[in-house]
Amino acid sequence: MTTFNPVIQEVWKKAEWLAIATHGADGPHVVGTWGDILRQINGDLTVTIAAPAGKFNKTEQNLKKDPRVEVLLATREVPGARGPGQGCNFIGTAEIQTAGPYAERVKKLFPGIRGALVIHIQSAEAQL
Repeated sequence: MTTFNPVIQEVWKKAEWLAIATHGADGPHVVGTWGDILRQINGDLTVTIAAPAGKFNKTEQNLKKDPRVEVLLATREVPGARGPGQGCNFIGTAEIQTAGPYAERVKKLFPGIRGALVIHIQSAEAQL
């Protein structure tokens, strides 16, 4: 089971944004979301997190063929080893869910959204 060291937990609590990368036939594809939205949906960091999936059509197409995902999150509020700012990345798999508990949690907070991008974190590491 993946564990999150104190630095990764602190970055999660203060990250301004996250970039989520998938890979498709035409190469990498990146989408993003705000850290405060993810904390509102998920609370504390766990091995499975959900993000609102508005359109995310390209992301969904890519995940159907290759469910691997990489997530980069960062904040200037956590000191890094070499200066201001700390980042970390998560490696795992993901899927778009339009029904079920994650989708319902997201839809409750964001009425009209089509579902949730559900990310299953397999490893996490600090970047600096």
